[in-house]
Amino acid sequence: MRVLGVDPGLTRCGVGVVDGGLGGRCSLVSVEVVRTPADADIGARLLALDEAFTAAVEAYRPDVVAVERVFSQHNVRTVMGTAQAGAVALVVAARAGVPVALHTPSEVKAAVTGNGRADKAQVTTMVTRLLGLTVAPRPADAADALALAICHLWRGPTQARLAAAQAQGARAVATAQARVQAQVAAQSRARARVPVVR
Repeated sequence: MRVLGVDPGLTRCGVGVVDGGLGGRCSLVSVEVVRTPADADIGARLLALDEAFTAAVEAYRPDVVAVERVFSQHNVRTVMGTAQAGAVALVVAARAGVPVALHTPSEVKAAVTGNGRADKAQVTTMVTRLLGLTVAPRPADAADALALAICHLWRGPTQARLAAAQAQGARAVATAQARVQAQVAAQSRARARVPVVR
């Protein structure tokens, strides 16, 4: 499976592509950090991200695009820029017909380091080891994008199977409930037809 990981951001946006499988060895395909000037118009910055994501999807043909799920921070401007960049990645993937997976930062850290509260240095160190790199990916946005891709490679298929099992279970419960309701209704109708003997 090939996963394109996106660590969204307006000024620096990590884009990493990794090949691998569930629990197996991962290999680096590509990593880059897309930069947009902080003083540029927001529309131009988002368009630049759109073009970079589109080029990456077309060049590497990922099976899935994994994007960091935006969470609330104290700095609203940072959250807004992150959310906007993440939304562009989602739109590009949807336009290309590529499935999207969202992963929280703590989920990514736990998958890569075993600790959901790991710092950026720990994530970078583990990404470097897991991919067998001789040089750590820099800046941290690059390592974070690769960590997202690795997280999805290792957890995505399991999450998909769990979701499918939950959906199948919900359908089975609904079918059973419908049968019980039909039986109760049939019994009620049968009782209503029985003549009263006095």
